[in-house]
Amino acid sequence: MTSSRKDHWEQVYQSKGEDETSWFQPKPETSLALIQATGEPADAPFIDVGGGASRLVDHLLDQGWTKLSVLDISPSALATSRARLGHRADRVNWLEADLLEAGLPGSWRVWHDRAVFHFLTQAADRARYLEQLKNHLEPGGHLIIATFSPEGPEACSGLPVQRYSSAQLAQTLGRDFHLQDSVREDHHTPAGKTQSFVYCRFTYKTP
Repeated sequence: MTSSRKDHWEQVYQSKGEDETSWFQPKPETSLALIQATGEPADAPFIDVGGGASRLVDHLLDQGWTKLSVLDISPSALATSRARLGHRADRVNWLEADLLEAGLPGSWRVWHDRAVFHFLTQAADRARYLEQLKNHLEPGGHLIIATFSPEGPEACSGLPVQRYSSAQLAQTLGRDFHLQDSVREDHHTPAGKTQSFVYCRFTYKTP
């Protein structure tokens, strides 16, 4: 399964420029606001799963974050980010891996995902994601997760997606995750389309 997922995303990133993908954001304002809302210091361990060629890492470096990890299944996506960042790329831990199968190195205080969870349409894949999340997000840490909302598209990049409201997402994640914030965002794609997202911030295993 890893090979087919990797081949799919490699084809996407090799056939389109960074700013031609439907999810491109020059500045991910909603993510940055929710990260700030965690109250975590800039030396807190942070991971962006499915971070690919996202510019979130650029802005976090600008803000002084020092323990950043970016995970993606596509080496081409990660190479795009490294090339864009130049010498600053050395300040980021780049993880080329399939999140569902990787042995992740360490744990994090903030886990950000705008790219992975809504593609997990099979219950077994969602269960594996949650296993990884619970094993590698520190108790008291923060999960920031964005998915297509119920009004969002039913597919993306040729793949079906699972759409969520904030309540549905909270139910799917389970009682260990406590919803703190929920934000709707109309994302405008480079092709001029509008996609409806829901962003949620959860705390993990807090009283």
